[in-house]
Amino acid sequence: MKFNVSSKTIYNFVSSVSKIINAKNAMPILNNFLFVLEGDQLTIRASDMENYLVGVLPVADAEGEGRFCLDARRIVELFKEMPDQGIEFIINDDNFEVTIDYTKGRYNTIALNGSEYPEEEADNVPDTEKVKFSCTAQQAVKGIENTLFATGKDEIRPQMMGILWDVKPEHIVFVATDTRKLVRYTDGTSQPGATCSFILPEKGATVLKNVFSKEDSIDVTVSKTSVLFKSASFTFCCRLIKGNFPDYNRVIPTNNPYVLTVDRQSFLTAVRRVAVFGNEGGGLVKFKFGPEAVKLSAADNNFGTSGYETVPCSYEGQEMMMGFSSMFLTEILSTFNCPEVEIRIADPSRPALCVPAEKNPESELLMILMPMNITD
Repeated sequence: MKFNVSSKTIYNFVSSVSKIINAKNAMPILNNFLFVLEGDQLTIRASDMENYLVGVLPVADAEGEGRFCLDARRIVELFKEMPDQGIEFIINDDNFEVTIDYTKGRYNTIALNGSEYPEEEADNVPDTEKVKFSCTAQQAVKGIENTLFATGKDEIRPQMMGILWDVKPEHIVFVATDTRKLVRYTDGTSQPGATCSFILPEKGATVLKNVFSKEDSIDVTVSKTSVLFKSASFTFCCRLIKGNFPDYNRVIPTNNPYVLTVDRQSFLTAVRRVAVFGNEGGGLVKFKFGPEAVKLSAADNNFGTSGYETVPCSYEGQEMMMGFSSMFLTEILSTFNCPEVEIRIADPSRPALCVPAEKNPESELLMILMPMNITD
C-alpha cells in the first residue's frame, strides 16, 4: 500500500481523533490508530471500547487497499513538528513495515495488523426505534460550552455526570446540574423537527465540542444506549448515561422579584479579588445588595484576613445579604458572554437566578446558584 497526503491535513485529523483515546487502556491495541485505505480515501479510527471516533480524509496517488495500526502518540507528535508539505506513506503488506517519506527526511516503524483492532459491537436497534435529526455544529458546541462546567462529579448520581439534550421540534434544550448550580441553555438557531432526550457524558461532550467545532452540520442518530454524531469529516459514536435526568423545570424559580443588574466583568473581577482573602475551604463571599451598589466581603478567621469591595449596580428590591460560593459564582459569570447580567433573588435561603441583561431572540441562557448559609 502507498498514498500521499499533506502533513498538515493528516495532523489535523490524527490530533482530533486522538481525543477519544484514554491515557491508560486495558488493551494495548487501543493505544493505536486504525488506518483503513480504500481507493483514494483514508479512514482514521480510535476507540476506548465504549466510544469510537472516525475521521475521513482524501489522499492522492493511492495504490492498494488494506488496514494497519500505528501508535497514536508517536504519530501525533511526529506530524505536530513536521512542516506543512506533502508526505508519502509506504506500507509493506507482508511485514507491515511503514516508511514515511518527505523531502527532508524519512521515518520507519512497524505497524500492527489492522485485523487485530477490536470491532465495535453491531447496533441491533431497528431504525424505527431510533430518532434522527440534524443541527448546526455551532448549536451543539454552544450548548456544551454553556453547560459543561455545571456537570456533576458524584458517581452516586451518574445521571448528573453529563449534559441533558432535551430535543424539541423547534429547539434544543441543554441542561447540566451538580445540585449546587444548574444551567439551562435553549437554542433555536436550527429546528431539529424531532422529539427525544438523552444524557451525553462529560467525555463525549468534550470530544464533540473539540472535534466538531469547525464542521457545518451534524446528523444525529439517537438509540436507547448510544448516540451517533456524523459530519462531513467525522463520525463519533458515544455511549449514553442510563437513567432519568431530574425534572429541571421544577427547580427553576419563577418568583424572584428583586433584580440586581451589574456590569459582568467588574462584578467578576471583584469576586475574584475578595475571594483571595476569604476562607479557601468554603469559598464563601457575602453580598449586601443595595439600591446603587453591591458590597462584597469575605474573611478567613484562621489567618486573620478579610477584604471587601463595592461594585456599582442597579438594584430593585429590599436590601438584604446573601452568601455564595466564590468558585461557583466565578464559573457562572465567566460562562456568560454579555456586558451585563441580571441576578434575580427572593430571600437569603432561596436560589438566585442569573440571566443576561440583554435578551437573545434565538437563544436563552439561565443559571441557578444555591446560596450558602451566613452568620452576620
